[in-house]
Amino acid sequence: MTIPAKAFQRWLQGIAPDVSTADVCRISGIKRTTLAQQLVRGKVSVSTVVSISRAYNVNPLAALATFEAYRDLAGPQAPPTRCELVSQVSTADLLRAVLARPVMEPAGTSGSASPPLTAAPHATSVKNWVDAIDDGEVRHRVSAATGVAPQNYSAQLTANRLSPDLALATALAAGVGPAGGLVATGLITEEEAGWPPGARQAALDTLSDGDLTALAGERLQALGKVLKRQEQDQAQTEKIWENLG
Repeated sequence: MTIPAKAFQRWLQGIAPDVSTADVCRISGIKRTTLAQQLVRGKVSVSTVVSISRAYNVNPLAALATFEAYRDLAGPQAPPTRCELVSQVSTADLLRAVLARPVMEPAGTSGSASPPLTAAPHATSVKNWVDAIDDGEVRHRVSAATGVAPQNYSAQLTANRLSPDLALATALAAGVGPAGGLVATGLITEEEAGWPPGARQAALDTLSDGDLTALAGERLQALGKVLKRQEQDQAQTEKIWENLG
């Protein structure tokens, strides 16, 4: 979903009055041709609003909330659930956390300190986030609310992406805070979403050794399927080229 150009221009006038389009682009790092094309089409991308917000020290979440399509982002945000926080921990970080647990250390030695987590998002952050909040019916509710076919929704998840409007619709359908999906897609940061500092690490630390190991195993199994599929596709491609001679 995009932002109507007229609404965007009213918002921009509010945060940067009497500033030329050229200056806005220079400060925000957006190409002048990109913004010009969006304005001509009458549709401004959400990422453009986020970039300009950051350039003018406006919280992107608060900026988006001023537009009708994203009004659910206004007001105090519900904190992320533990499942959401853990979903934004990469598979590599999960494995490092497992190895840092005392149970993995030789007898008589203490567990090593966990290294800092890599920043969200990660390679499977979107799908992991949806899986974490899905009660089994979220995908169907999102499809009914947005009109997006389930197969198209699933295709976005497989590609580890989700449009901002679908991310918001998914959060609302699952009954969680509306900003979680925007963090998972990388549109906004944890800090911009109001997540407490160290929240992901704290959530990870609450997992028992068994739960942490099981989760890491599930991630590895999913990764194995993806890699196997990629290998099969590569082999098929090579076979086609061989037949073409």
